Amino acid sequence: MSLYDPLLEVAKRRRSVRKFTSGPALSREALLRIAEIGRWAPSGANVQPWDFIIIDDDDMLRAVTEVFIRQANRLREYAMGFPAVYKSYLKHTIAIIIVLGDDRWRICFPHGSTADKEAEYDANNDNIYYASLGAAIQNIQLAVTAEGLTSAWLSGGGEAQTNGELANVLGYPKHLSAIGTIPVGYPADDVSFRYRRPLQQIVHWNGYQATQYRTDEQVTFYQDELKPFAMYRDDAEMTKWQDLDEKLGKWQAAFTTQTTNPSGRLPD
Repeated sequence: MSLYDPLLEVAKRRRSVRKFTSGPALSREALLRIAEIGRWAPSGANVQPWDFIIIDDDDMLRAVTEVFIRQANRLREYAMGFPAVYKSYLKHTIAIIIVLGDDRWRICFPHGSTADKEAEYDANNDNIYYASLGAAIQNIQLAVTAEGLTSAWLSGGGEAQTNGELANVLGYPKHLSAIGTIPVGYPADDVSFRYRRPLQQIVHWNGYQATQYRTDEQVTFYQDELKPFAMYRDDAEMTKWQDLDEKLGKWQAAFTTQTTNPSGRLPD
């Protein structure tokens, strides 16, 4: 029996939600089921460089929420080019799961045997480490969706000041880092979809297709003009936007078809 269809449905229903409403508490059995899915994520050298802190106590939820409210205030003041996100919505969650990363385990990844290769392997070890943690975070989010709830993925806990405050509240060693924070709750609004690139734009058969390269100009347009809409509108396909012509202009094909780079020219 194929598991593809139910897996696809869960993946499509997973959404980063920042509006929660009140609802019944989630049992620890259900929270452990969610953590169990996280436990089965792949990791480099099978080191599993993570711990999961599950917060379901009201006082602790308030304390962690206050940390993230302060983090959001700093984000608005010091981070450029990112839409303001108010973390007060965390007050309405029924649980928060923090994925801690332990980078001591990077010692188990490949390391250069000569001086000229050390930097190359060290850089790739960062990739292995963060990809491993990302897999665990994704698994947890999918499990939350499968339980009929919704979540988000907060990366701000990994910032040094925020991580230090979380360590003080939760009692973990400060060399660990809250790479992913996953609030769990009931969505205040109907959970629909967010923009996804067309599949034919993403997939390259038997080699990289130059006409599918996303140009610097396209990246700049997304950053300067399109990002707030692509992040928060409830349509997976931009072609359904009623103001498509206004918002995308000459960039329609680049975001809605296979061809993002008609010239086929690639940077050197």
